[in-house]
Amino acid sequence: MEHAIVLKEVWKSFNGNDFVIKGMNLVVPRGSLMAIIGFSGTGKSVILKHMLGLYRATRGEVWVLGQELSQLSHKEMVEFRKKFGVLFQSAALFDDLTVLENVCFPLVEHRRDLSRDEMIKIAASKLRQVGLAEEHFFKLPSEISGGMQKRTGLARALALDPEIIFYDEPTTGLDPVLTEMVDDLILSTHRSRPGLTSVMISHDLHAAFRLADYVAMLNAGQVLLFGTPDDFFNSDNEIVQKFLAKGFKKK
Repeated sequence: MEHAIVLKEVWKSFNGNDFVIKGMNLVVPRGSLMAIIGFSGTGKSVILKHMLGLYRATRGEVWVLGQELSQLSHKEMVEFRKKFGVLFQSAALFDDLTVLENVCFPLVEHRRDLSRDEMIKIAASKLRQVGLAEEHFFKLPSEISGGMQKRTGLARALALDPEIIFYDEPTTGLDPVLTEMVDDLILSTHRSRPGLTSVMISHDLHAAFRLADYVAMLNAGQVLLFGTPDDFFNSDNEIVQKFLAKGFKKK
């Protein structure tokens, strides 16, 4: 099985003494949708930032799409990140740009070979792909609903046709109806792009186990369990079962 992301014995300390990540090994199979779960403070966001090249491991190796990230210069890393798309917890849209301009932004930054008309055509295509009607293209983020903002954020993440999309707690703070819409959008986006790898950091176990091909549970800076959803339900690990019981009791 080919892997999109491989973490080999990754350790991370911010002060030289205390380690947040402690010898973590993790693989993300290429073309899979993987959820990373765990109690608060177990290193989920820290690991995401390593995969994005925003943090560098204190020790160990982080391989993404066949490239060991610590070997890249800052300039090379900026270029390499064109292979990623990120949907943030909040849509993180630019308030003073229209919906269409927000989606054009990565193209303006990284695809200067394109004409303005070509950028607009690509951005409009991505917005349609995520189900946003053209009547909203020229509105500001403040003029559209939270669900539309999420769709716009995802369209922007797709603008450069990335090989990997990262979702950072995509449904935090959303009502149940909007949560289900975002979950369905993640799944339809993943299925519409053969070969696309999707990595989702999530506190929502219902979404994680409904959507993901594989799940990795972090605990104390390490991977406690990696496997399919069924592997988790069949696990006799006490910490895993306690976490599942608490997570699924919420609904």
